[in-house]
Order: sequence, then C-alpha cells, then structure tokens
Amino acid sequence: MTEKIEQIDFSDALGERYLSYALSTIMSRSLPDLRDGLKPVHRRILYSMYLLKLDHRSGYKKCARVVGDVMGKFHPHGDVAIYDALVRYAQSFTVRYPLIDGQGNFGSIDGDGAAAMRYTESRLTEIARELLNDLDKETVDFKPNYDDQDNEPNVLPALFPNILANGAEGIAVGMATSIPPHNLDELCDALKYLIDNRECSVKDLCKFVKGPDFPTGGIIVESKESILETYSKGKGAFRVRAKWHKEELERGQYQIVVTEIPFQVQKSKLIEKIAELFKAKKLPLLDNIRDESAEQIRIIFEPKSRTIDPQILMESLFKTTDLESRVNANMNMLDKNSIPNVMNLKEILENFLEFREEIVNKRARYQLAKVEKRLEILNGFLIVYLNLDEVIRIIRFEENPKLKLQETFSLSELQVDAVLNMRLRSLRKLEEMEIRKEHESLTAEKAKLKALLSDESLRWRLISEEFDYLKEKYGKKTALGKRRTVIDNNQIDSNIDLSFEVFVEKEPITIICSYLGWIRAVKGHNYDSSNVKYKDGDKAGFILKAYTTDQLIIACESGKFFTLLCDKIPRAKGHGDSLRVLFDIGSNKIVDLFTHHAGKKYLLASRKGRGFVVSSEDLVAQTKNGKLVMSPEKDDGLYIAREAKGDHVAIIGNNRKLLIFNMDEIPDMKRGRGVILQKYKEAKISDLKIFDKNDGLSWRLGERIRSEMELLPWLGKRANIGRMPPVGFPKNNKFDLY
Repeated sequence: MTEKIEQIDFSDALGERYLSYALSTIMSRSLPDLRDGLKPVHRRILYSMYLLKLDHRSGYKKCARVVGDVMGKFHPHGDVAIYDALVRYAQSFTVRYPLIDGQGNFGSIDGDGAAAMRYTESRLTEIARELLNDLDKETVDFKPNYDDQDNEPNVLPALFPNILANGAEGIAVGMATSIPPHNLDELCDALKYLIDNRECSVKDLCKFVKGPDFPTGGIIVESKESILETYSKGKGAFRVRAKWHKEELERGQYQIVVTEIPFQVQKSKLIEKIAELFKAKKLPLLDNIRDESAEQIRIIFEPKSRTIDPQILMESLFKTTDLESRVNANMNMLDKNSIPNVMNLKEILENFLEFREEIVNKRARYQLAKVEKRLEILNGFLIVYLNLDEVIRIIRFEENPKLKLQETFSLSELQVDAVLNMRLRSLRKLEEMEIRKEHESLTAEKAKLKALLSDESLRWRLISEEFDYLKEKYGKKTALGKRRTVIDNNQIDSNIDLSFEVFVEKEPITIICSYLGWIRAVKGHNYDSSNVKYKDGDKAGFILKAYTTDQLIIACESGKFFTLLCDKIPRAKGHGDSLRVLFDIGSNKIVDLFTHHAGKKYLLASRKGRGFVVSSEDLVAQTKNGKLVMSPEKDDGLYIAREAKGDHVAIIGNNRKLLIFNMDEIPDMKRGRGVILQKYKEAKISDLKIFDKNDGLSWRLGERIRSEMELLPWLGKRANIGRMPPVGFPKNNKFDLY
C-alpha cells in the first residue's frame, strides 16, 4: 500500500497551524467570557467543585482532590496551572469577591506562594454559588469534555456581572485583556438604571460606576473626564496611590503610616525598592523606613525633619516608588459568539442584561415544563379519586390494566404509570385534599410562568429584583461589599509642586560630553575645560553649564530625543558613562545637548533642509528608547536643534547660497518631517541662525565679529534657493557664533 503524499507550501502550512494556535489561545485560555467573566480553567474549577458539592455550607476538601478532578475530567493540562488558578480565586488581596474559600496557606500580599495542594483545602464561597445557581435548570448549553466521557457547561448562568466585579487579566496572541475589579453594589445600580433607560450614555452610567474598586483599597487619583474616557473607549488607565495618614509623635515629631498599597503591588518588593533608593540617597526627605505590618498593612516613614511637609514627603515617594502605580484597563473579552471585542461600559452591561434575560427565559421554560408534567400527573390522580372503585377493579382483574386504564379514562402513558406506581396509603381522603391544593398552587404558578414568558416587562422586573437581592446580600452595607478604593478626582489637581527639582538638592555642574557620547559631570561652573582628556580616537563634543535639578535633552541624527536627569550623570574622574549604553542611541551621531526649560521652543532642521518648530515639552522622553520627534528620510537626518529665539532665520547650504526668511513661515509641530526651509538640488544645509532682523546678521570671521545690516538681497520666502552670501562670509559656510 503506497501512502499518498500531499505537497503543501511550508508558509501556508505554518500560517494555518499558527492561526489555529492563536484562536485556541484566545478562546480557550487567555480571554474571559463576558457572560460569566471566567476563562475555561476557572469555569472548570468551579463546576468541578459544584459536582463535588463543595458549597459554603459543606466541609472543605483537599485542593489536590479538586485539581485532580478538574484535570482528569475537564482540563487536560498541568496540575500547577490549575492549582495556580484555584489559588488566585481564593486570595482576598487579588480578587475583589473571592469565589473560593481557602483553608491553609494561600500566599500573602508580600508575594509568598501558596503551600502545596496536598496541604491546602478549599470550598466555594457563598457568592460563587450566584454564578452556579440554576445550572441544573437547562439554563445553559453543555458540551462534551475532551474525551467525550462527560459534559461541561459552555458558560455558567451567572447572576452578577463577574467580568466587571472581579475583573480579569490575560495575554493572548496579538491581543491582551486587563479588566479592573469593580464594586458589585454600584454595578447593580447601573444595571437597574440601564433596564429603565436603554438610551442612556456611558456618562449616565458613570454616575453609578464611579471607578474600579480594588481588593487592596488605595486611592484612585484620576479626573472624572479621564475616568469617563476610559469607560467610553474601553481602554485607558487608572492612577492608584497608597492610602496614608499622619501620626503625631512627641515634641512635634510625626511619622507617616501607610495602611493600603496599590493593587498588584507586592509589599516586600515595594519596601525593598524604597530601601534601595534610601541607601542610594535618592530620597533626601526620608530619614527612616520600617515595616510594622501584621494582618493589616502598616508601613512607617520617618521624615528627616519635623519641618518637612508630610504631603511633600509623600509626593516624593509617589514620584519615585510603586506607592503610586498605573492600573491599565483594556476591556477586551469574548462576546456570546466567542468573538473577542473591546467594549465600553454600556456595551458590557447591555450584553450582560441580554444574557440574564436569556437565562430567565430558559429557566422559566424549564420550570413550566416541570409544572406541566406534574399537573398532568395530578390530573391523573384526581381521575383516580373520582373513579376509585373502578380503577381498583381494573387493576385487580384486568390482564392489561395499563392499557385498560388508558382506554377507560383517556389517560396518558405518564398518568397511567403514576397511578400504577401509587402506594395504597395515598388513597386516603386527606391525600386527595393535598393533591387538590398542590394542583391549585401549580396551576397558579403555571399562569405566572406563561405570563413571564409572554410579557417582556415582567422579565425585566424579575431581573431588576434579582439585582435588589444582590445589593441586599453583597451590597455596600456588608463587610464584603463595602467600597474599599477611595476615588479622589481632585488630588490630581493639587497645588503641590510635583517637579523633579523639589526632591533633588540644587547644585551647579558642568556637563562634559565627548564626540562619541561619553558623558560626565563636574561640580561647579568654573571648570577649566582646557584640561579635559578624552579616550583614544575620541575628541571634544559638548560642554555646557547646568544644575542637578535640570533635565538634559539629547538630540540624535535619527530624529530621536532622549532625556537624562542631570543628577544621574556620573561624577567620576574618568571618562564617565557612554550615552549609547544608557539609551538606545545605536550608531547615530549626537547632534546637540541642552537643558529642558518649560516654554522654550526649538527649530529642528535636517541635512536636506527640512524643519519645523517644536516646544521643549514635546522633546522630553519618558523611556530609554527615546522619543521620535523628527522623521527624516532614509538618506537624511537631523542636523540642527537650535533655540527658536528671534524673528528671522538665516540658512546657508554647502552650495554657498544664503536665504533669510521670516520665522513665522515655519510651522509649530509635535513631530514629523517638517517643511522645506531652503531648496537644494544636490546640496545640503551647512548652518542655520535665528536672529532679530533689527540687530542685523552677524558671523565670526577669525577673531572678529562681522555684521550685515542691509539684508534685502537675501530676504525671501521659505523654500527659495537664496543668493551668494555677503563679502567676507566664512568659506566654511558657518556662522560660528554658537
């Protein structure tokens, strides 16, 4: 028998298989389902515990037993991954509403791991049951497990929006999700409002959902506009700060006590980082730090002096440590069709309400079928009581009593089976009365269920009542539901100076940077630069006076700008540190160095004579990868970055053509290629000068300064070619006044 070999293009095969892997990761591992807020592993853990009858009223079982059931029946992956997922849902500092009640060591906020699964025990919490209730009433669809030996639910019939209440995090292929936790009481209020006001906006819903509610508390310092934008787009970030207070001591002394830290910040690493900064003398306002935490967090900060404003001290810590962090929000989730989608607040709540209506409908249909089945049986019983003697005779003397009963009394097969299985003791008169009462009760219930299925307003009223139940049981008046995170929309607008200069001692320094980018600083402004020595093959580059409180802007020919805090520049007597190691500069030439001053503007020009004006604030980079401001062509590059101080620009190319034009012709931009400053054919820019026209154009010629007041021959519009410069202009085409 010869095998059939099919020729397939390798790239096609690889693409097909990678796409399958990506879809599997997105749908079955990383992204939560909007309806119950769970990923498959979490859903399988809760369902397995449900089958084991591990609810909040029962005893605990070993986590190893739970993990074994999950792995053996539903989740054929490693036991470590399953146990980690179980542990996370039992940690009160990780999950806002824990779904698993753990007994034993389940880790700590210090970052300690949980004990092995053979030591710990678990069961479902009371609120977890709200995700599983009605699971046995045909409210959700089931699917075969991985080996077709069992069935598992596609989704749980969640009573509350767990996707927002507990949030979720995950990284898939090409996408990720980061949904912060919220307060369930506020979510219920928003859902009730949305039921009555379907045309409301996200802004209306934000009156109820003020912002995230983290399990570790803290303070959210975001403006209302920023929070609204995040909920409107489904993407954004929340700035979270530690909660602290001032504790008075004797003799006018005080200490700062931190009682809550930002979400997902490990306390041990936080204190370790602060201790490192303290030893490196980068927290000049702090005298001591100690951790007095037990079950509750209590971190103590002692100021250097009692005269230091505690607010200033905390601002310095917020600025340099994880006492302030940003919690990203990327509300990416799977909708009811398992399609990933980034949704805003209203879309999430609308989809959840649609899911709840579907659950209520399915539950009502299931209950109606059960009621109708029972009523059918009761109708058969009533016929028996009305014809008791005849029924007894048929059962005693007929060869086929089942068929005879069906023919005589027009009974269904279900009714006949029930009659034949009836016990003799049920033939009492009292039992007949009970059956009639049950029949009346079920008839009324049937009418209610039919009304519920036919009347949409009744369904929404029932759903609204379910949210009232949640508010009463898990609302803000309860220990679990009380809001933990404070939202301060005004703290961000504090008048406290948050600038870098507040936290660094101001000292004069002279910055020395070689041509190849080796940088160092010496104390004072009177340094004799003639004694500076450079490495072999290197030479002088830039020397400028600054202060330790300044920010140094580094311009590179790639168009990228880098920012270095001047107090971070090495003070060693050697050659200093290489900027190419500190930043991602690569082989690009350093064009210029200057200190950042708010309000200043700079003219950027490329070798091919394109340029624009940019503010100093737009040149400041936040990362070591720098900030791309000018985007020159491949064979071009940033050549000049000069302060835009004057009303006219003089530009000259290596073709020795000089052009002077008004500064107002150059646009202000934040980034880009810029506009043409001077038109060249095969030439490039040599130099550029910004000056006041009334002062004339000056240049250096040898040791003398030459000036030209009559500038009319060279005046023109931007992007012209220009004319030969005045007599006596340097042969190197440089103004050389910088």
